[in-house]
Amino acid sequence: MTDPYSKGLLKVHPYAKKKDVTGELVAILDGKIENRGLKLIKPISRVLCEDEIHEIIITDEQDAAPGKEVNAIAYLAFFELKGGGVIVTGDEVYLKGKLIGQIAGFDETHMPNHINIIVKSAERYTGMEINAEIGMQLLIKKP
Repeated sequence: MTDPYSKGLLKVHPYAKKKDVTGELVAILDGKIENRGLKLIKPISRVLCEDEIHEIIITDEQDAAPGKEVNAIAYLAFFELKGGGVIVTGDEVYLKGKLIGQIAGFDETHMPNHINIIVKSAERYTGMEINAEIGMQLLIKKP
């Protein structure tokens, strides 16, 4: 069995409609790395289950995309899902109602513990730099 994304069978993603994914921050991070070497997986989507905890990492590398390597990163936070759903590259990510960027892809370095969700933004900032707080709402939705 082969993955339709890595085989190039899908030219655009098939997610016509999907529910928003929400969660709340459970750990605030503070750190930046210039040469992280995250290898984004080729699939453009991930299923997230209620009560799972995953990590949000910010990059300002505008060419970050599935199948690419991302080096310049800032650690934002870990968040706990308040309901299951599907997230897709290009989805918008909001923190306390403010757009922080779009999903660039996913790194599975720490699986099965958690997924690294890489978010493209014009600026790289840590959770501490933007005054993130435990319990803040994170929203991921189709643009």
